[in-house]
Amino acid sequence: MAQEYKEKIDEFILACHRVGRYGLLGYSSGNMSYRLDSDLVAVSGRGAWLGEITTEDVALCMLASGCNVAGAEPTAESAIHLGILWSRKNVNVVLHCQSPYATAIACGSLVEQNFNVIPEIPIYIGVPAVIDYLPPGSKELAKEVVSAMQQHDLAILRNHGQVVVGRDFNDAIQKAGFFELACRIILTQQNPTFIEKPLGEY
Repeated sequence: MAQEYKEKIDEFILACHRVGRYGLLGYSSGNMSYRLDSDLVAVSGRGAWLGEITTEDVALCMLASGCNVAGAEPTAESAIHLGILWSRKNVNVVLHCQSPYATAIACGSLVEQNFNVIPEIPIYIGVPAVIDYLPPGSKELAKEVVSAMQQHDLAILRNHGQVVVGRDFNDAIQKAGFFELACRIILTQQNPTFIEKPLGEY
């Protein structure tokens, strides 16, 4: 089965590498999924380093049942990915990441503020959903995120990270990148002496 979708899986792997290269996650944090056809999804494997992912780190899951039919064991957050892709036919990519500035916001008191500090937020993202902390990988977290993402393209997971969706890889990645930029601006405005770390060094 994997051979049949080799070209699309290769595209998925390259997109995962880009997420790592753009500083949106580090190490084994974060995961991504990609709709291969009407009922098959590529999902990054459990514990995979997205920035270095290989074919062996990709799981193939049936969208309707959630069954893992080939490849690696899927990420513990696969229920979030499959639930969003099942319920939103206009979405083909789901990205869950812990970019540093956005995650700092998710862990503090600024999470409820207006993020429209750059025009790309209202243009590409809109108002983010905010999800109260629930254990990572839990059914409860997946249920809350999938529900919120029916009306939003980005969700802030308190004390955890972010989930973004897109029609393709560029759409999802730039939403995460623009939100990271907005959060970096907000944190710098709150504390002008804030020492920034270049995005690519995360």
